[in-house]
Amino acid sequence: MSSWDFLVAKTDLRQARIAPVDASPLADGEARLAIERFALTANNVTYAVFGEQMRYWDFFPGPEGWGRIPVWGHARVEASTHPDLTVGQRFYGYYPMSTHLTVTPRKTRTGFADVAPHRANLPPVYNQYQAVGAASPAEDYQALLRPLFITGFLIEDFLDENALFGARSVLLTSASSKTAISLAFQLKQRGKARVVGLTSARNAAFVEGLGCYDQVVTYDAVVDAPIEEPAVLVDFAGDAPLRRAVHERFGDALAYSCVVGGTHWEAGPSDGRLPGPRPIFFFAPDRIRKRAGDWGPGGLDQRHDAAWAPFAADAPRWLRVIEGVGPDAMAQAYAAVVAGEAGPDEGHVLAPQG
Repeated sequence: MSSWDFLVAKTDLRQARIAPVDASPLADGEARLAIERFALTANNVTYAVFGEQMRYWDFFPGPEGWGRIPVWGHARVEASTHPDLTVGQRFYGYYPMSTHLTVTPRKTRTGFADVAPHRANLPPVYNQYQAVGAASPAEDYQALLRPLFITGFLIEDFLDENALFGARSVLLTSASSKTAISLAFQLKQRGKARVVGLTSARNAAFVEGLGCYDQVVTYDAVVDAPIEEPAVLVDFAGDAPLRRAVHERFGDALAYSCVVGGTHWEAGPSDGRLPGPRPIFFFAPDRIRKRAGDWGPGGLDQRHDAAWAPFAADAPRWLRVIEGVGPDAMAQAYAAVVAGEAGPDEGHVLAPQG
C-alpha cells in the first residue's frame, strides 16, 4: 500500500481508518508532494471539532461522512508538471494525514500557494507553503509548535492592543496545551498582568515547572482560588461546564471571554447564557489579515519571527519528540491524542512512510 489517507468519521472522532489511494496522473501545472513528517497535537483535534463550522474539512476533502484532519509538516516534490516546482524540493505547510498531496502551485516570495479551485475561498494563510532546505531535527519543533505559537502570538497581540481589557489577571484553560504555553510565554515576557494557568491535577506539576505562569490553579479550585480581578479568560479547553464555572466565579469582573479551541472536545455543548461577557471565538486568520494590513509587507513575519526565536530555543527543555512511522503508529498516536492521553511534555511527529 504505497499511497493512503488516514480518515476520521466526522460524527465520531474516535473512529478512524486507513484508505488506500490510487495516484492519478498529474494535470498540467500540478505537483504531487510526498509527505515526509508531520506533527499531531490536540490542536489537530480542534481542527476536527470545528471541521464543519470553520471549514477545516474543506481543505482536503474525503469520502462522504469522513474527513482528513489537517496537520502541519514537511513534504518533498515527488512529481511535477509545474515549471517552478522541481522534484526533490521540500516545503513546510498544511497537509492531510496522508502519504501524498496533489497541489496546483502559484509561485510566491517564500515558496508557493496552492490555488486548487476547492481551496480558493478558504483562509489564504493555510494555502501557503514555505520552501525549506535539507531536513534537520529543528523541523520537528517547527511542525509541533510554530502553528500553535502564531495563534498565541496573535492572541497576545490582540489582548495588548486592547490593553488587556483592563484585566489584572489572564486565565488560560488547558494550561498544559502547547498553544496555551505559547501564549503564557509571551504574556509573561510582556509582564502587564498575572498569567494564571487552569489545569488538571494530573498536569499541575508540569505547568508549574514551565516557569511562564505566575499562578497555577486546578480545575476543582477555580471557584475559590485567590485570583486578582478583573480577569480575562482565554479558553483553549472548550469545556462548557468549566467555562460556566469561570463566568459564575467572576461575573462582571470578567472583562473579556475568548474561546480558542476544543481540547476537551467531549465536554459537551454550551449550556445557555453565562454571567459576564459573551464568549467570543478567536479566529487566527482574521487577525492575520488585520495585522498584515496594519504592518505592511513583511511586518507580521518580522514581528512573529522575533517572538518565535526565544520560544523555539526554550522548547527542548520541556518538550520531547515521540516519533512514529507508518499507518499503525499513526493510528496509535491519533488514538492517544484524541483520548487526551498524550502527556503535555510529549509531541508526536509521524512519518507516513519509512
